Amino acid sequence: MDALIKLLDENLEYISHEIIEDTIYIHIKSNKIVACCPHCNTPSERIHSHYTRSFQDLPISGKKTVLILNNRKFFCDNEDCNRKTFAEKFDFIEHKAKKTKRLEAEIINLSKNMSLISASKLLGKSVATVSKSTVCNIFKKRNTNIR
Repeated sequence: MDALIKLLDENLEYISHEIIEDTIYIHIKSNKIVACCPHCNTPSERIHSHYTRSFQDLPISGKKTVLILNNRKFFCDNEDCNRKTFAEKFDFIEHKAKKTKRLEAEIINLSKNMSLISASKLLGKSVATVSKSTVCNIFKKRNTNIR
């Protein structure tokens, strides 16, 4: 399982998983020592707090996948920065997103040639739980034409 998690980011570490019905819930954490403030780019090792962030990813063995990340907030040590704390960021997911970038790409790929309702039903059976408005929003975000 750890090897699958490393495909998202080398700095992620597998903690545990559980399977409930048709979904795998995978608990992960970052093992980075230092994170850089996204506003001033100052590195920090001082952890402010932790919070849980969950999001969907590509299916594993035909089961929907939900990743539960133990995300950390750091102190920004730059006195000139207007932010005192910041959350660590990851390249595989946008800020506040509920789906990984690779899942969004798969949703677009599978939904290109069908209606939003059909795409939502198809995706919901085996890929990820998505509504027709979510499919539409992903297309808009990526500036992709929808049918």
